Amino acid sequence: MSVVIRASGLVKRYGDVVALDGLDLEVPEGTVLGLLGPNGAGKTTAVRILTTLLVPNEGSAEVAGIDVLADPDGVRKRIGLSGQYAAVDEYLTGFENLDMIGRLYRLGRKPATARARELLDRFDLADAGDRPVKTYSGGMRRRLDLAGALVAEPSVLFLDEPTTGLDPRSRTTMWEVIRELVTGGTTLLLTTQYLEEADRLADDIVVIDHGRAIARGTADQLKSQVGGERIELVVESSATLPTARAVLAEVAAGEVVVDEHTRSLTAPVANGAKSLVAALRQLDAQQIDILDVGLRRPTLDDVFLTLTGRTAEHDDAVPTGATDGGSNP
Repeated sequence: MSVVIRASGLVKRYGDVVALDGLDLEVPEGTVLGLLGPNGAGKTTAVRILTTLLVPNEGSAEVAGIDVLADPDGVRKRIGLSGQYAAVDEYLTGFENLDMIGRLYRLGRKPATARARELLDRFDLADAGDRPVKTYSGGMRRRLDLAGALVAEPSVLFLDEPTTGLDPRSRTTMWEVIRELVTGGTTLLLTTQYLEEADRLADDIVVIDHGRAIARGTADQLKSQVGGERIELVVESSATLPTARAVLAEVAAGEVVVDEHTRSLTAPVANGAKSLVAALRQLDAQQIDILDVGLRRPTLDDVFLTLTGRTAEHDDAVPTGATDGGSNP
């Protein structure tokens, strides 16, 4: 597959603050790259450079074969962007927002109107389409913003935390739309604060911290870096914790962690279900009552904690003077 989004050695400084410190990225055609990192890691800065909203201090980037610095107008004609915050005109109706974007893209009056109505239906906004956007909820504005990014049916799409503020049902609907787009050949770079979102949508993931890529791979590959499966259990009585710990130590592939406050124990294991069965038999033989037990795989949360020492948080900090991204460059 050809590479549609490519960044090489991107550096962005704001005075003494280094937002990007030599970032490299590649996104093959028709795939989803999840760009993940803690608060302030540089995710949004990278998106803004790739969508021509910021100019890097060093490095180069291409989108759809076009140099971002040499021909920003050419890039803008081929991409859609939904930023962290809904960039919609609250004094226009939902329909008028989408219709205006269509005309700015020079789709023509009738095609722009038809596309606006189509997208209102697709994002469950048809009933509210002729109401001013100032009457919309935050989730409705978010959906309208993403619809705006799709008006010109771009082949390359940048979504910067697209489902922030959405309820679970709307988030699931958005995921379905994103998957449909990628199935149809759209190439997507996605930043998100929801690790489940990256797990479900991204073909590959790049974890960045302090402006650098610190890990790359599929979700499963990244999880494997954290370690294998683990047994987690909760005993009924604190008095049985020492015995339960000794039992788990027999099957564990590492240190058994005990939390006396929650009466829980965690043990990394190498043989998965076999280790769990063996442990349960011994716990039963020792007459230890268990309230909860399970065999868990590492999550992307575990990846974050292991790689960065922090959890993923909501959006990047934007230094003073940085340009905020809108829906449609």
